[in-house]
Amino acid sequence: MSLVIHPVHGIPEITAGVDLGSLIGGVCYSADFGLVDGDVLVVTQKIVSKAEGAMVEIDQNDPLSHKPIVEREAVRILRRRGDLIITETKHGFVCANAGIDLSNVARGHAALLPEDSDRSARRIRDRIRGTQGLSVGVIVSDTFGRPWRRGVTDVAIGCAGIAAVVDLRGTEDAFGRELMVTEVCVADELAAAADLVCGKADGVPVALVRGVNPNWLRDSSIREEVVRNPAEDLFR
Repeated sequence: MSLVIHPVHGIPEITAGVDLGSLIGGVCYSADFGLVDGDVLVVTQKIVSKAEGAMVEIDQNDPLSHKPIVEREAVRILRRRGDLIITETKHGFVCANAGIDLSNVARGHAALLPEDSDRSARRIRDRIRGTQGLSVGVIVSDTFGRPWRRGVTDVAIGCAGIAAVVDLRGTEDAFGRELMVTEVCVADELAAAADLVCGKADGVPVALVRGVNPNWLRDSSIREEVVRNPAEDLFR
């Protein structure tokens, strides 16, 4: 398998009510690389939240004015240290500040996580299918920290038309040993790879990934396949 990842330039500033599926599909279709069946679009959470109106006003002169919103959006507070709050969200995500983000939004505003990022991905996928007759995968990505490791990376918080997890249990490794526990979160891997061409401050909120394994192109859900059941969580 050989992947090619294109940054999708030409996405304007997004406001509430924008039809992301039509917009992204049109921009990709007009680009040199076009849009074809089997492509996977990685769409950053920020523009999804803006399009869906998941924005709140905050005091731009108070750097901590969003903290009460963090408390409101979290269903569980795991840790506090200084200004940092590690939370569990209603979506089941464990992340800093309930996923509330001040970057790449207008001053005096903060972006919340989409209500249902799987549903957001399906809407974009379905709109492209309806307007262009193409079957593509869609991943909604966001930037998360990771336990016990420095640095952040992009992960998938929603998906449609692309596997969230590929189960390799029962297959053999290069030495003929049966894989017993290996499940690969390909949605996270694609989200992280796409961020390499989008960047954090370059104003490129969408990437197109071409060349994924056709067997990965199926209905899926981050919430159902990736978020760990509390009964399986060794740290609760």
